[in-house]
Amino acid sequence: MKKKIFIAIGLFCVTLGTIGIFVPILPTTPFFLLASFLFSKSSRKFYDKLINNKYLGDYIRDYLENKTMPTHSKITTLVILWMGIGVSIFLLDFQKHTTIFLLIVAIAVTIHIVLIGRKKSKKS
Repeated sequence: MKKKIFIAIGLFCVTLGTIGIFVPILPTTPFFLLASFLFSKSSRKFYDKLINNKYLGDYIRDYLENKTMPTHSKITTLVILWMGIGVSIFLLDFQKHTTIFLLIVAIAVTIHIVLIGRKKSKKS
């Protein structure tokens, strides 16, 4: 029963992480990392599918194994984050406390991304 619950929550996390790719307020990486943890405890099949995913597998694996992220991914992530938060704040009529919350989230995510180690490029 515990395995089925972990799989269900893991699939939910993958869904939220995928949505988070397009919606700046949802933190993509933590959802995928949580899903990888849950799958590692419940389903080798789902864990392998996530870790070996054509688009996300390398990033998840690098983070889990080495706590690193390629510089271009850091830059892309931060640009998309701040553009999404900026557009949300300026185009939507948020109350002041919501705007402050969004800025705090953006700053916290920025600090986290900056502090992640830089992935060394492979030498040929």
